[in-house]
Amino acid sequence: MSIKERAVELGPQDVEIDRHKNGIIYARSPHALGDVPRTITTPLLKWAKETPDAIMVAQRGADGEWRKLTYAQFVARMEGVAAALLARGLSQDRPIAILSGNSIEHLLLLVAGMHVGVPVAPISTAYSLVSSDYGKLRYVLDLLTPGLIFADDGAAYGKALKAVAPKAEIVTLNGGADLGATAFESLDVDAPEKVAAAHAAVGPDTIAKILFTSGSTGMPKGVINPQRMICADIAQAAFAMAAIREPQTLVDWLPWNHTFGSNQNVHLVLYSGGTLHIDDGKPTPGAFDATIRNLKEIAPTCYFNVPKGFELLAHRLGEDEQLRKNFFSRVKFFMYAGASLPQHVWDALERLAHETIGQKIRIVTGLGATETGPSVTFVTRGEVKAGMIGTPVPGCEIKLVPNVGKLELRVRGPNVTPGYWRQPEATAAAFDEEGFYKMGDAIRFVDPEDPQKGFAFDGRVSEDFKLMTGTWVSVGNLRMSMISTFAPFLRDAVIAGHDREQIAAILLLDPDGCRAKFPDLADTQPATLAAHEGLRAALAEKLKLFQSKSTGSSTRVARVIVLDEQPSIDHGEVTDKGSINQRAALAHRDGLVRELYGEKPSDRVISAR
Repeated sequence: MSIKERAVELGPQDVEIDRHKNGIIYARSPHALGDVPRTITTPLLKWAKETPDAIMVAQRGADGEWRKLTYAQFVARMEGVAAALLARGLSQDRPIAILSGNSIEHLLLLVAGMHVGVPVAPISTAYSLVSSDYGKLRYVLDLLTPGLIFADDGAAYGKALKAVAPKAEIVTLNGGADLGATAFESLDVDAPEKVAAAHAAVGPDTIAKILFTSGSTGMPKGVINPQRMICADIAQAAFAMAAIREPQTLVDWLPWNHTFGSNQNVHLVLYSGGTLHIDDGKPTPGAFDATIRNLKEIAPTCYFNVPKGFELLAHRLGEDEQLRKNFFSRVKFFMYAGASLPQHVWDALERLAHETIGQKIRIVTGLGATETGPSVTFVTRGEVKAGMIGTPVPGCEIKLVPNVGKLELRVRGPNVTPGYWRQPEATAAAFDEEGFYKMGDAIRFVDPEDPQKGFAFDGRVSEDFKLMTGTWVSVGNLRMSMISTFAPFLRDAVIAGHDREQIAAILLLDPDGCRAKFPDLADTQPATLAAHEGLRAALAEKLKLFQSKSTGSSTRVARVIVLDEQPSIDHGEVTDKGSINQRAALAHRDGLVRELYGEKPSDRVISAR
């Protein structure tokens, strides 16, 4: 029996295909993009006039109550901050660096800079608060040469700032006297004519943001985001998800140093005249309770998260009737990004929605990158399953190049970056002879006989390797399959086997999933999980199940070993998004790889029982 879907306005996803004799395939939308804002703050000014009393942004204060700004209040405060930036002589060569997490003050600085043509670079908080050597923070600030650095908590960020000693004005919300910091509240200058003139001078090529890549292939690169790029991107997203042309209510934690949280979700609010409730939770142990508290109180009209967030949410929805009723009361669609959503999580969300409201909620997804705005493809129609990414958005053309049995994806369009900040060699290497950005991903047709069904993700070209037999291993697909089969225990896996006879894997366990099945765990530290006999036995059974599904040497994992410590951000094993850098992890964990392939495996190695 088919389940009725809650009505939501979404765009078409038909596609034009152009096949060449050399095997290269071009694909594009037959539809025109339509209206694109002149600047990303142009809609914001419109809403401040048309709906001045509507709430634009809200954030919980220390007292637990929501601190709110209306559109009129936000614009007035933003223009005061913008005037302060201009008074300091900040410019395209002296941008703003933001070290802090999401907040109203962060948003004011972000929007003020974009409004008057001063680039803003939100930087991962992990570089200041998690890293022990501050290597990435130092590298990023040296590359940026910012004229102003914002750190909301002077005490929390003080150690990092003293270590890297930037030559820039430091602004804080509290603390920082020993840093010679300026108080954020002092960033308020009354110069409306200067702000209006600076905004009028902002054009398509004016740099709005510099978003740093996650550093999964080395040191982070600063992706230049001009106004043309981010304005085209939000128009493309509004084509695919037509519902966001109307004001939306978001409850969102996604960090603004990432393109998903920043370019899509923040810009969605500016574009639609909606309300952003800044979620002070995130999908990690101990922090997700805050998200649940917020979702019990605020009913979103659309909901965005990473796969781990949806997995935790599905579990809590199953336990809490009040949460289910409020969460499903208004939401019209979900969207995930960052990784593939495991099918069992997808199925659970559909089941819970049907049990609660008698309908299922459309799950929207696609493929993108920091360099593409992020919009490249969306899947919005038809039967959608995990791994599907849809078809290109209007104005964005994709090129599929045969590469060792796969189709390598390349992208061209107004939503694509012109290059990397002060890195001309990296910029030149990122584009092919036709000006297509080389994403490094592979995709495939869902149905080669019917291109209108769109594309599916087919792994990262750079991660794949050959076994000793010459058989190619598709690492991305193998990882997704392992995560699904090993659920709920596995967060990720590092796949080994280059020039070996068989595949082996290092397992990164999911603390919440392990504790749910084994409540007797003393704690959820990696070493405790790795030593738990019951969990080890369960992993052996999962490995046996996974092997029973394998179709050959390229999909059969012979042995696994559990990583018994946290992956290192300083050694590049893990990005600030939490994703694993396969190459760096294999290099840094060479000892574990040797254990996996030892003639007499150690007691830590797990084989199917």
